[in-house]
Amino acid sequence: MKAEDYTERSETIDTWPVHIVTYRIGGMYYCTIDNVDPGARFARAEGATSDEAERAALEKARKYLRQTRRFPTAT
Repeated sequence: MKAEDYTERSETIDTWPVHIVTYRIGGMYYCTIDNVDPGARFARAEGATSDEAERAALEKARKYLRQTRRFPTAT
């Protein structure tokens, strides 16, 4: 099977830059979200529509990012 309706975009969630990819395989849509640097995928979801898949993945991403601690760096 081949991915169709492929879209990708960059967005910021709670000051974190993220990369969002959505695509369809067969009758299901899939969405993955990774942090831009270093590019680790941390949220995935699937749904009957692209909006449903993105909404679920964004909900997971927000939850995970709220739990992440940031440490100040010396400049």
